[in-house]
Amino acid sequence: MQGLKARVDRTLGWLISLVFAILVACVVWQVVSRYVLGTPSTITDEMARFLFMWTGLVGAAYTLGQRRHLAIDALPLMLGPARARYLHILVMLMIAGFAAVVMIYGGIDLMSRTLASGQVSPALRLPMGYVYGAIPFSGAMMLFYCLHFLVALLRGELLDPDEAETAAPGAAGGPLD
Repeated sequence: MQGLKARVDRTLGWLISLVFAILVACVVWQVVSRYVLGTPSTITDEMARFLFMWTGLVGAAYTLGQRRHLAIDALPLMLGPARARYLHILVMLMIAGFAAVVMIYGGIDLMSRTLASGQVSPALRLPMGYVYGAIPFSGAMMLFYCLHFLVALLRGELLDPDEAETAAPGAAGGPLD
């Protein structure tokens, strides 16, 4: 499962980098066309908004997968290793529930309703359902990472992200502290 996670990490990293590079190019062109040429490009303006949404949502999933998301760790530090592990399991279950119900189920519902209505973006004439596809895609990636971490937590294999960076290769580490 570690190999699959590494492939997903690599793929999402490349996807985010590519989308971000296109986003930067759109914004640069928007500035040049507005201030140098005097005629703002409506296509790159709209494209930049959609790419920003995709970058943010897919980036959130990637950040969760790297265990670099925002977290308040006061309670786990007070609980001790055994209880903190159960707290981390509970948190992962809550994130997985949100990803499954709100992002995947709700996102697919939003996508299908929008595609059925025929709503298109004003400048690009792109079906808005495809733009909203970032929500269930990101939710699916978050759910994948949650399941990966839950399996590791249940096996007692998952290290604290800061410990994982400082641990020597091959050193035994305990469950989340």
